Amino acid sequence: MKYDYLIVGAGLSGLTIARLLADAGKKVLLLEKRDHLGGNISTDVEDGIIVHTYGPHIFHTSDSFAWDFFNKYSEVYPFINSPIANYHGERYHLPFNMNTFHELWGVNTPEEAKAKIQEEIAKESIETPKNLEEQALSMVGRTVYTKLIKEYTEKQWGRDCKELPASIIKRLPLRFEYNNNYFNDTYQGLPKGGYSVLAKNLAEGIDVVFNVDFLKEREKYEHVAPVIIYTGQLDSYFDYRFGRLEWRSLRFEKETLNQDDYQGNPVVNYTSKDVGYTRITEHKHFDPYCENHHSTIIYKEYPDSYSDGKIPYYTVNDERNNNLAKQYLDEAKKLEPHVYFLGRLALYRYFDMDDAILAAKELFERIIAKK
Repeated sequence: MKYDYLIVGAGLSGLTIARLLADAGKKVLLLEKRDHLGGNISTDVEDGIIVHTYGPHIFHTSDSFAWDFFNKYSEVYPFINSPIANYHGERYHLPFNMNTFHELWGVNTPEEAKAKIQEEIAKESIETPKNLEEQALSMVGRTVYTKLIKEYTEKQWGRDCKELPASIIKRLPLRFEYNNNYFNDTYQGLPKGGYSVLAKNLAEGIDVVFNVDFLKEREKYEHVAPVIIYTGQLDSYFDYRFGRLEWRSLRFEKETLNQDDYQGNPVVNYTSKDVGYTRITEHKHFDPYCENHHSTIIYKEYPDSYSDGKIPYYTVNDERNNNLAKQYLDEAKKLEPHVYFLGRLALYRYFDMDDAILAAKELFERIIAKK
């Protein structure tokens, strides 16, 4: 066979393991369903503005391997994400921190903020939360829940918070300091020139075929290498044998405006239901090197139900889908060592970018150890 490994999907997971295998001297073929590298982290440049085609991604991690890997294949600049929430015209800093609590209640010290939150939690008298609403109320009280969580979450998931499992919110970080850094990770940054530069560097020297749907052309490609690493949707690999897994999708309304600055911040979340979108992202604000001062590009981001032809963004981790995913993953395990499943789509799991890199590293080490 000409190749040692066939990798299905040139998103971050597929690109990472392709790079690791190629650097280990293996011959790799990458198949990609779309016409570009990078999957949903792909970027483009329009009039000097780096556009995050499928919505903004900010690299953040506390893992030194993931950070070093990211820096090895891109020139990284530091970036701190500090979104703002808009609730019926009221503005609040995110994540929940002393700035937020001062804006909500006029409190000035951590002791005052803690006392106010505990007072609100006590009023709810919830011992065992039965759903997401009760879980949130038991953690942050009614004010934060009403203004910053409830309607935003219902827009995201297309369901009432009382119908969502409590497990969706495992914790709600409250910072009793004046700190608007959205992430707690040690390392945070973005690649200069956009993620497509990173993707191109990861794929250097590797054979890539675009516009190929592996599942429709399986007979043509499944024998080009003795080992397949599949990063596509888990249930579709098995032709939905046990039923379909649920996903949530996104829809973007892109606007190019003839003004230098639209909202003065990269991300503004809209937490009330009277606004259909969940947030507006202004892409030039992610790039300190942008020299365009005559126009700006914004995305209005709408949560969307998923159906064939749309892009799957988020898993729906309720009891039904978790059980169904386990059935499929048990079947996937039986296909090793000929076929391995990798990435958020194939494992039916939410991944940050560092998760994708670390999962690829782990699989790489497991595969190589077997050789």
